[in-house]
Amino acid sequence: MPATAPHLHRTWFVTGTSSGIGRQLTELLLVRGDRVAATARRTHALDDLVAEHGDDRLRVFALDVTDPAAVRRVVDEAFAAFGRVDVMVNNAGYGLFGAAEEATDEQIVRQLDTNLLGPVRVTRAALPRLRDQGGGRIVQISSIGGQVGFPLMSAYNASKWGVEGFFESLRLEVEPFGIQTTIVEPGTVRTAFVSQGIDRTRPLEAYEDTDLGDYRRGMLAGTALPFIGDPVRIARAVIDSVDRDPAPARLVLGSDAYELGRTTLVQRLADLEAQRSVAYSTDAEDARG
Repeated sequence: MPATAPHLHRTWFVTGTSSGIGRQLTELLLVRGDRVAATARRTHALDDLVAEHGDDRLRVFALDVTDPAAVRRVVDEAFAAFGRVDVMVNNAGYGLFGAAEEATDEQIVRQLDTNLLGPVRVTRAALPRLRDQGGGRIVQISSIGGQVGFPLMSAYNASKWGVEGFFESLRLEVEPFGIQTTIVEPGTVRTAFVSQGIDRTRPLEAYEDTDLGDYRRGMLAGTALPFIGDPVRIARAVIDSVDRDPAPARLVLGSDAYELGRTTLVQRLADLEAQRSVAYSTDAEDARG
């Protein structure tokens, strides 16, 4: 069982801190005495925290994670400002809602650029510094959508499945340097994500009289899913996970995430077992035991 270390004051780098989980993380970290390099596209949303805590423990940086040069510059500035960063949290993101054929090329590119390439950029910019200082933690805020597919969320699911694949591989590469990673998979969360953080496709008439049309209308009205996750409790669970050693490879948060994830993985395992004989039948003759 992972050991829980006593609380140490740490320095955190958190993207997407103007609202939602990122904002709650920043608030909780400052209350407990940690230092935070907080990034946001709308930095004025953090003016109240700067006034309360000062720039000795909170530094705010304007950052759009789709800008590679800005990512490298801001990561460098954050390490320079605090001397070291113990925990990198990739939280910035948004969702594209709509059927796959409805989305424009530009919408799909933006989705992948923000949710997949953005965390890759931030992480790659930080890795040399984390290695030089002897280690650290990287926390990737994903979603249960990184394990489970949802209708009208294909581009979003693609971004989350992709980023989870990246961190699955990265974990094996960086462990020898004392760098540990955790993928966080929340379910639904009571934030403004649906109303403010989602881009929408232009609906095609072909879908209007189908179950997907009903689902779309329910989602936009807020009645299709019960949003049950408490952003404060989720942020607290993320912080607590950093006190565990070794780091959990994945952190599933929310009863909906747990139930959906479990059902999907059980079915996936059953499908795999059913294909065992076919899988083995395709081995080369001289590779068979």
